[in-house]
Amino acid sequence: MSQPLTVPPGTNIQLSEFDTRFISGDWTKKSATKQIKKNTAVSRDLAYQLYAENRRAVLLVLQGMDTAGKDGTIRTVVTGINPQSCQITSFKQPSHLELDHDFLWRIHNAVPRRGEIGIFNRSHYEDVLIVRVHNLIPEEEWKTRYERINEFEEMLVESKVTIVKCFLHISKKEQRERLQARLDNPKKRWKFSTGDLAERKLWDEYQAAYEDALTLCNTRQAPWHIIPSDRKWYRNMLVSSILRETLEQLNPCVPASDPGLEGIVVE
Repeated sequence: MSQPLTVPPGTNIQLSEFDTRFISGDWTKKSATKQIKKNTAVSRDLAYQLYAENRRAVLLVLQGMDTAGKDGTIRTVVTGINPQSCQITSFKQPSHLELDHDFLWRIHNAVPRRGEIGIFNRSHYEDVLIVRVHNLIPEEEWKTRYERINEFEEMLVESKVTIVKCFLHISKKEQRERLQARLDNPKKRWKFSTGDLAERKLWDEYQAAYEDALTLCNTRQAPWHIIPSDRKWYRNMLVSSILRETLEQLNPCVPASDPGLEGIVVE
């Protein structure tokens, strides 16, 4: 049995066809943990070179249902990376200022600068997800946003921003267990909100909204990765591997030093 992380653009994505507990190969929690350490070590060095090169940027977009593990994934993949060269943005409910602009305004302001790795905890895709599920804007408006998102991402790619989009795919059963674990652990109870239960009742509506976003915004320049995420260790291993491979393909190089520095002794 096999299950792809990416599918060709134009493929109609049905999330029910993707197993949230799928594992490719004979990975175990122990072997994946070792691989994660290797991935983060390589990514740390390449991130340093990307920062020194200062010509290109990487944007990692993380989307998923509540409890899918966006925060946990971020903690893993940025291990050891210099905070000076890594920018994390969490997109919450838009402010009054942000609502006075087009829906991509606040997103563009958070795009990583050259030399940086940017991570979006939620993203511009909220504007075809939550606004659709909760009927916050007319259907004729959110339906136009898929193409505008594609055009926006194409512009970023042309501006030398490599986009890595990961959908952290969990099951409804796994979400229930994670929400209950938050309630049962006093140290994690702060992460729980009664609003989480209201959102959970809209599971099917969110799944349909995600399927459209994954299908319509799965492009050659910015494909979606569908990450089986019921097992946290496998999720973290996959995303850290994707980030490492992305940086390796970019192969950033530290710029040459000024001529004539050889032999200089600082007194």
